Amino acid sequence: MPTNFDGLRRLTPDDAPAVLEAFVAGGPEMLRQGDVTTLAQAVAYCERLVGQLAFVAELPGLPVAALVAITVDEANRNGWLFYWAHPDARGRGVTKRAARTVADWALSPVGGNLHRLELGHRANNPASRGVALAAGFVQEGVEREKFLVDGARIDVLTYGRLRSDPVS
Repeated sequence: MPTNFDGLRRLTPDDAPAVLEAFVAGGPEMLRQGDVTTLAQAVAYCERLVGQLAFVAELPGLPVAALVAITVDEANRNGWLFYWAHPDARGRGVTKRAARTVADWALSPVGGNLHRLELGHRANNPASRGVALAAGFVQEGVEREKFLVDGARIDVLTYGRLRSDPVS
């Protein structure tokens, strides 16, 4: 488990109330992360992620300041990394540090032992781009007009990070 970032720990079902609060406070920005508007949905969300590599970053007063998780493709030793932050934690570097720590750990032979990580974000989300770059990912492509958001087609930028990529 990654340990070089204070306040980073595994997600548990007990985090459901804090996850619900993050989704409610996050408003429309959280819609692509899942449908969590009730405590029961937050419990189900946490239970689903507990079976994956899911970590939360804590801050004083915010038990779930950010979440970083990886869906693992065991057959290929790859993973899809995703993240979100509570609105009160945004702009504080928490998600960047957490994503970097989790990615470093997941690609290490003594950690997750994965070969490749991937992620994607809306092209109109510069904060998410900052997280991807801070976590050592390299932009690999553009999925043109992938998402339909409020009637507009939005491109998605895709990234990858290999175990062999130099750590900056």
